Amino acid sequence: MNTIIIDGLSFALPLLIIAIGGIYSERSGITNLALEGLLGFGAFSGGLFVAATAGVFAPTSQVPLYLSFLVAAGGGALFSILHAVLCIKFRADQVISGVVVNIVSIALTGFFTSTINAAVFGQASNKFMLSTSPRLTIPLISKIPLLGAVFTNFYPFEVIILVLVALCWYLLYRTRYGLHLRAAGDNPQALDAAGIDVARVRFKAVLMSGALSGVGGMCFAYSISTNFSPAIYFGSGYLAIAALIFGNWKIMPTFAACLIFGFARSAAYQLVLALNADASVADLAMITPYVITLLLLAFFAKTNRSPRALGELYDKSKR
Repeated sequence: MNTIIIDGLSFALPLLIIAIGGIYSERSGITNLALEGLLGFGAFSGGLFVAATAGVFAPTSQVPLYLSFLVAAGGGALFSILHAVLCIKFRADQVISGVVVNIVSIALTGFFTSTINAAVFGQASNKFMLSTSPRLTIPLISKIPLLGAVFTNFYPFEVIILVLVALCWYLLYRTRYGLHLRAAGDNPQALDAAGIDVARVRFKAVLMSGALSGVGGMCFAYSISTNFSPAIYFGSGYLAIAALIFGNWKIMPTFAACLIFGFARSAAYQLVLALNADASVADLAMITPYVITLLLLAFFAKTNRSPRALGELYDKSKR
């Protein structure tokens, strides 16, 4: 059970920060199916930083690890400008824009990784190898049955994510900007009448979604693959979208959805190990979160209430 909790949290928390990025974008009125591409480009940026600074820091230094999350956030935010410009400036279909951004991200990061490795590092590889992330255990508390598993063998980025979740919750629900953002997705006409630039609020929200997705992508690069490669695109962005929909575009219910997905994935994997099944069965077990997604969306779809102006192009002349 402890292993299920430990591994479940290491998957659920990065998924949560990506989903919160989606919440920021969609609560502002911009449909964001581009989370998969944003997390991938963020992980690419952080992986490139680690590869480029490999000889700068001491081998045991953890500074590159923490700086890589800042770079990943910047890379994700930078790449999200493409989605923001297409949807807000050029008024493109937001669903199509998100799909295009995902495809472009996969193509660009794969090409850049292979090219940079060949030209700069002299390696024929499509991966940026990352240093092994340390794991931490808090004495005494970790000995408590079940609850202690939360404080056992966890990644440092899990603490970072929890801090970010608290800050994002406060920003969205307790600040003037959060009020403007939610109004942009529910009643942009009223927000415009109050003298607030709807396009600017939405643009910032999309940038926020890119930054948070980049952090989540870097977390997955450290915890799941210990490198950046095209394998980082394994559907977690779409799973984050499902989590925020199931969570009704609210942070805490989305947190619960991510925990369900994370623990389901971890439990399925541990069951495979207990049965000593072959690799093909293990791969099949990894679809458990997606099956649960389908079931949850099927049973709870009628209770979901999306932002009223989600996906709608705001025309100031029709105010």
